[in-house]
Amino acid sequence: MKKTTQINKNKGAEISSPKGMRDIMNEEYYSFQGFFEKAQEVAVYYGFKPIETPILEYEEIFTSTIGEGTDIIDKEMYTLKTKGGDHLALRPEHTAPLMRAYIEHGMQNTPQPVMLYQYGPVFRHDRPQAGRYRQFWQFDLDSLGNEKSIMDALVIKTGISILEEAGAENLSVEINSIGDKECRNGYIKELTSYYRKHINQLPSVDRERLKINPLRILDSKEEKTKEINENAPDSVSFLCPSCKKHFKEVLEYLEEMNIGYNINKNLVRGLSYYTRTVFEVYTENKEEGGLPVQIASGGRYDYLARQLGGKKDVPAVGFSVGVDRVVGSPWYKKLAPRILKKPKIYFIQLGSEAKLKSLNVIEILRKAHIPIAQSLSKDSLGSQLAIAEKLAIPYSLIFGVKEALDNTVIVRDMSNRSQETVKLNKLLEYLKKLK
Repeated sequence: MKKTTQINKNKGAEISSPKGMRDIMNEEYYSFQGFFEKAQEVAVYYGFKPIETPILEYEEIFTSTIGEGTDIIDKEMYTLKTKGGDHLALRPEHTAPLMRAYIEHGMQNTPQPVMLYQYGPVFRHDRPQAGRYRQFWQFDLDSLGNEKSIMDALVIKTGISILEEAGAENLSVEINSIGDKECRNGYIKELTSYYRKHINQLPSVDRERLKINPLRILDSKEEKTKEINENAPDSVSFLCPSCKKHFKEVLEYLEEMNIGYNINKNLVRGLSYYTRTVFEVYTENKEEGGLPVQIASGGRYDYLARQLGGKKDVPAVGFSVGVDRVVGSPWYKKLAPRILKKPKIYFIQLGSEAKLKSLNVIEILRKAHIPIAQSLSKDSLGSQLAIAEKLAIPYSLIFGVKEALDNTVIVRDMSNRSQETVKLNKLLEYLKKLK
């Protein structure tokens, strides 16, 4: 990292960008743009739509949701006071602003879930190091308004697909469930009791966390704490039946899609709004003795809306990619920018067997560069057809229990309602003949 100084009137002073920030230009700029367009393209295939939130938000958007005892709130946020007396902050992450936009614009009154993607810079006054900057770029995928486990699987699958399209290989997913308000308090009580037994061995920073946010100790970077954490109680053992069922279903979806995972009992993520599913995605570091590099993370945040002042909880789940690390990786394909396509297919699924296999069918279409729209969380044919008609998409693919067993799909022409059953291995050939 180059030395930085402020611009001043003295001759010979170095003119430079602020510490931890840099200019992106030439081929690096195109690499960033190419990644964004590829990520946007894959997101569209899975049914996500774009949104862009302001770089500046009211400070309480973050202080009321991210939580005390987190590094972001305690020391990493850039804050300012306007001439009008407003307290603003440069966004340190995308999720709280997204939920603010969801509530502000009445998105809860539109068909649920609302599936959005966004891309842009975020800011944290962190210690600059390799692959970590004070202004860095993230690509986020979020599904808001539905609590079903398939939405967790959908955002993970979409994020994994984006990374693989960018050149990532041998990705590994660390995953855990930290429960909900029905069962988390019991876990935190047990965890707190465990740490109090080891209070004399805890470093001072983690003793402070024990007072404010005990879960953060599981995420500690202190070597002594890491040793203590090896025998800490695990959250999965404290899950209520509902959370246990939800987590089991998420893992089943990952297995069905051949996404390798490892249950990490100490994984909690650093932000206090997370609930139930949390995960981190790593890629291999091929340098000699290199540890895996984290390039993405996310989880479910069902209580964030109420923390922001919303009238009720909004179930939601998100996936965030650290774009700087992707673009700076030796495996990155240096994707060139290109034009996106509008979906011409609406994917409809019916029944649990079809729902389980539905993401694999969408993957066939995505690999063939056939973008789709879908409502995977819906269960009835009527509601899904109604959305397809409202969006004026020319064709629907109907995938039910019979089709899942027969490896077929029904192709429906939305203009005249004619339809034909097509074998999955002949689907791409059939779709190419459509206007």
